[in-house]
Amino acid sequence: MTGERPTRHVVVMGVSGAGKTTVAREISELTGMTFADADAFHTEEHVALMRAGIPLDDEARWPWLRRLSAWMADRCGEGVSTVLACSALKRSYRDVLRQGPRSLDFVHLDGPVDVIRERMAARAGHYMPASLLESQLATLEPHGPDESVVVLDVSGTPGELAAAAVARLGLRPATSRPPGSTRP
Repeated sequence: MTGERPTRHVVVMGVSGAGKTTVAREISELTGMTFADADAFHTEEHVALMRAGIPLDDEARWPWLRRLSAWMADRCGEGVSTVLACSALKRSYRDVLRQGPRSLDFVHLDGPVDVIRERMAARAGHYMPASLLESQLATLEPHGPDESVVVLDVSGTPGELAAAAVARLGLRPATSRPPGSTRP
């Protein structure tokens, strides 16, 4: 289509506690891509279940994944690039997300379980208890050779991980923005 600005869309994925939100925010800051946290798209009912230590089943996840896909597709239609923090643990979940924007890259934050468990235990105010880490690890499906996935070791700092993701995906650095400007 002529006159349409090309966009890029990235999902920073992995189990809870891997640093998805922090790294995705850093990528947003480095590139100017619009950031969203998939957790903000959950219903209050689903948050209450997870807070109680009850993992969501696929039936509960499908509408949530479709909302995320639609959000990225809408931004794509507006000519806006996005970076989304989302677990995207199963291939079928990633397939739903890919139905949104024209192209989608994934950055999988992976690494030693003990590092992730320590991070989960140290964070305050998050509804996902460390007890759900095992269910997330059991659910995680490796990416296929046909998926665009960059795997990064969670042992790095968020800044290192974001810089590596930007470089490996060939994302453009942000142009300077006026002081005080923000992105939704």
